[in-house]
Amino acid sequence: MTQVHKHEIPRKALHVSIGFLVLHFYSRGYQPTHITPFLLSAFLPITCADLLRHRIPAFNAFYIRVLGALMRESEVDSYNGTIFFLAGTYLVLRVFPKDIGVLGVLLLSWCDTAASTFGRLWGRYTPHIRKGKSLAGTAAAMFTGVASAAVFWGYIGPKLGTPFGYDVGVNAFAFKGMLQLPGAVCGYLGWNPETAKVTGGVAVGIASVVAGTVAAAAEAVDLWGWDDNLTIPVLCGVGLWGFLKTFG
Repeated sequence: MTQVHKHEIPRKALHVSIGFLVLHFYSRGYQPTHITPFLLSAFLPITCADLLRHRIPAFNAFYIRVLGALMRESEVDSYNGTIFFLAGTYLVLRVFPKDIGVLGVLLLSWCDTAASTFGRLWGRYTPHIRKGKSLAGTAAAMFTGVASAAVFWGYIGPKLGTPFGYDVGVNAFAFKGMLQLPGAVCGYLGWNPETAKVTGGVAVGIASVVAGTVAAAAEAVDLWGWDDNLTIPVLCGVGLWGFLKTFG
């Protein structure tokens, strides 16, 4: 248990570093289809090892002695959060468009850490949204999400990836620098669809605020006690996909 307690900062640093690693792969031209097989390859043995340690006490003691520095206290008697992290990142990269997949991993990596850090520092001074979730932590998650999306969609996405800007074909972005009202809404309001749209920095700003709001909601919500390493990227993916499918 000592190993589990005393390495909180290294665990957070590792969590944050995953986001930078994803951006590194993105800037080198890697596609989600290049990454997901490795995630699945890691998921299977780690899951098997975790199932095994809950059935063999001697192996569990060895497991904690070796990997305890990377575990949260709650994971000692439950399943390793790495399993859910791998499952969440695999799903968001495999199921959703490329930019939503990458951003889903960034929001998990950075917003979750921001919420935890600021929640512990100042959560006692702000209202609680639910047990273990404070307004301070949720606000930190939102601001981090807005900043992450703005940097990715505003600069990294179109400039540091492939030479095709927002990518094409199966790797096309869901967000292409423009937002517009659906045709049905324009028709109901009597507006010209060509004028009911925004582009450039305004579009990036709106999409980023939505991303931050979705990330904060995903971080704060409790879905039947499921691990947030799974729910955050999946909920972010669903929320951003729904928004961009409607207004993108």
